Amino acid sequence: MNRHAPDTSPRARETSVLDALSARWLRTLDRLERTTAADPAIRALQRRIRSLPLGDVRELLRGRPLGHPVHPLLVQVPIGCWLSAGVLDLVPGAQRAATTLTAVGLAGVAPAAITGWADWADLPPEQARVGLAHAASNAVAVGCYAMSLAARLGGRPAKGRLWSTGGLAALALTGALGGHVAYRQAVGADPAP
Repeated sequence: MNRHAPDTSPRARETSVLDALSARWLRTLDRLERTTAADPAIRALQRRIRSLPLGDVRELLRGRPLGHPVHPLLVQVPIGCWLSAGVLDLVPGAQRAATTLTAVGLAGVAPAAITGWADWADLPPEQARVGLAHAASNAVAVGCYAMSLAARLGGRPAKGRLWSTGGLAALALTGALGGHVAYRQAVGADPAP
């Protein structure tokens, strides 16, 4: 066997495709980090958020007492509910439970968003740019789930499932963007005093 011959096994081809997709995703994020077009709007929005008279609540929203951000903790409610609703959409007779989970996920959005914006307001430009894309894709996900809930409550479960599927796609994108900010860009709470 030639040790220098390229591996052409199916597993090697799968890895090669995954590596290519990963490299493309990371290049896209690198371009997003360097794109300055939205910087004036980002700076203005960050200033407005920082100027809110929140007092000690700001530190709580940012997770300082815990020593880590609260936002990743709170996003588990909408993510968990919506993923679970997606699973229940595949189970015959589980329409009512999927509708309930869709609604509970929507109820969990506000706390997660508030803590996310509190964190975002202090990010440097590269991270704020990706964070803004994260927020925009969150808005798409929330819009899809709001439409899903309206359709489900209006007696149109198939349309509700369709909107939910779109919401899951937006949720995957926003999760990847949020993960990039949190882990690849290493954003975290200020250390506890």
